[in-house]
Amino acid sequence: MRTLYIKQNDAGQRLDKFLSKAVKAMPKSLMYKCIRTKKIKVNRKRTEIGYILCEGDTVEMFVSEEFFTDTAAEQAFMKLTPRLDIIYEDENIMLLEKKPGLIVHSDDEEEVNTLIGHVKAYLYRKGEYKPEDEQSFAPALCNRIDRNTGGIVIAAKNAEALRVMNEKIKNDELSKFYLAAIHGNPKKRSDTLKGYLKKDSGNNIVDIVTSPRAGYKEIITKYRVLEEKHDLSLVEVELVTGRTHQIRAHFSSIGHPLLGDGKYGVNRDDKKLGYKFQALYAYRLEFKFKANGTVLDYLNGKVFYADRDKIWFLKEFK
Repeated sequence: MRTLYIKQNDAGQRLDKFLSKAVKAMPKSLMYKCIRTKKIKVNRKRTEIGYILCEGDTVEMFVSEEFFTDTAAEQAFMKLTPRLDIIYEDENIMLLEKKPGLIVHSDDEEEVNTLIGHVKAYLYRKGEYKPEDEQSFAPALCNRIDRNTGGIVIAAKNAEALRVMNEKIKNDELSKFYLAAIHGNPKKRSDTLKGYLKKDSGNNIVDIVTSPRAGYKEIITKYRVLEEKHDLSLVEVELVTGRTHQIRAHFSSIGHPLLGDGKYGVNRDDKKLGYKFQALYAYRLEFKFKANGTVLDYLNGKVFYADRDKIWFLKEFK
């Protein structure tokens, strides 16, 4: 029998969500069965899968000890020397400037050298993250950008900040602006592009059409041209919707693929000129909360910028 004591970072979530993180080795089907058969209880009483945990609750588990094991991969960040470009940091969040080429989360090719790995290593060395004290929480990223795109990423240091920030993002209470270098010169200096996007997960590519179709989701992309030089244009882009590869695919669909984009543009000539990444950078973030009453209220109205000197393609417009 194992008793889990609900702490501040565990509270406020459903029992099944908590257990899926606290006891990762337990199959979900078995977890649900144990809740139904009273082998998992809360405060020594029968409970429901959707029970919302409160700080101070106890979760009693009459299950095998084999499920309470950590994998080596989960603790690998402890050996990582953290390298972060920190734009802003307080007790709840961090705003980080991700470099093109760095992946945000682990994948089949890389498990350790990731942005979130560096965040965990940084906070672990500072003493702000102690894995042995946590059951269901680890520092987490609130947004993500593609491996070969640079720019601002938000990291949450505690569970409450993560919940609030995710809710704000879901409710469109943050404005995200990008800089991009595109091939050609758009006829309109500013415009709102509308279309419909469908993701092909197997091939990691998206398709865009101009009229509604089954399986396609609406996309809206605003832009304004900041500068033109030769056959390139520097544009500021605001994402109204935030779909996979939206900016890259949307500009390609109107005949202006991004400089260096090998997925949605003809990249042969760009590669010969030494462009390794698509010319896209999440350079500005604005907080525009609709309501107060959260631990992150102090961020409302604040605007943060990435370091323009690190935006590699801006040199093309000097």
